[in-house]
Amino acid sequence: MVDERPAVWVGHVAMKASDPARTHDFFVAAGMTSVHRGDDFAITELRGGTHLIIQPGATEPGDAPFDLMVDDLVAFHRDLRERDVDVSDIVAGDIHDAFVITDPDGQRVVVCNSHVVGPV
Repeated sequence: MVDERPAVWVGHVAMKASDPARTHDFFVAAGMTSVHRGDDFAITELRGGTHLIIQPGATEPGDAPFDLMVDDLVAFHRDLRERDVDVSDIVAGDIHDAFVITDPDGQRVVVCNSHVVGPV
């Protein structure tokens, strides 16, 4: 069997948070897996093994330094609403349909539908 996946992937993505433990809990509620939860830093894991490193630091409301992608945007949106995660309405786009979740520090994370090419 030939592995047609790309040879590389994103290993770690980092962001600042005023309270890493609280932000960790937010992202776990939004579907990530907990790796480490501490007051000094936290780590969550996304599909494929990418780790979100949450470090203490000053933040400003605005766009997060990354976006998220899911297979079934409508089902994921519904699931987050059922978990009481604050989500925007889904907006149709030219390439992606998307909605926004906002973390406890006011950082907006766009959640898009997938347009992955090939196996992941």
